[in-house]
Amino acid sequence: MKTTVKSLVGVFTLLISYSVMAQKPSPELLTPDNHVLVLVDHEGQMAFAVENVSIGELRNNTAIVAGGSKIFKVPTVVTTVAEKSFSGPVFPELLKFYPKETSGYLDRTTMNCWEDAPTQKAIVVKGKKKIVFAGLWTSVCIAGPVLSAIADGYEVYFISDACGDVSKEAHDMSILRMIQAGAKPMTSTQYVLELQRDWGRSTTYAAVTGLFKEYGGAYGIGIQYAGEMVKH
Repeated sequence: MKTTVKSLVGVFTLLISYSVMAQKPSPELLTPDNHVLVLVDHEGQMAFAVENVSIGELRNNTAIVAGGSKIFKVPTVVTTVAEKSFSGPVFPELLKFYPKETSGYLDRTTMNCWEDAPTQKAIVVKGKKKIVFAGLWTSVCIAGPVLSAIADGYEVYFISDACGDVSKEAHDMSILRMIQAGAKPMTSTQYVLELQRDWGRSTTYAAVTGLFKEYGGAYGIGIQYAGEMVKH
């Protein structure tokens, strides 16, 4: 009897320990407060030449990333390049979540935003060791700061489907180069769902599902459908 009780206590203790361990988030995963997001040059002129993804899909993916970062209050830096003389304004979807009047966009002339002193300062002053990049073009304005930040000791992620380039090969080779250097790829949907993590997190549930209903394509339609049909 005593042996049986001891065995049950041991199993119960193991289950509790496993439950506690299972609930501890991996340091590999992103949380709203462990990283800074950098949105680079999502501007009209930069988008015109993009070939690896449709402009409509690129705009939606950018909206998902920007909207998600706003929902979770992620420290975010928005950069432009030669906005007034060449590249033009950022996507309307980005302006919706980060109005220019209140968001302090950083315009620059350098292709690598890490080499622009005000932009680099704006990123590092957030005090995060994880940096997430997305923008145009993958081979220039994303690969440059990603490789530079890795060299400076940061843990770097990039959101591949919120990036674009002048050809699929240019995009793919840039991704390969960044991964070889240690950067971690993810997608726009993955980024937001990794921040949400638990559908029991009611404070952000409605905002996140609403974001996907508007910009999430088939996934968003599925959320709308499920929300309506579950009533029946």
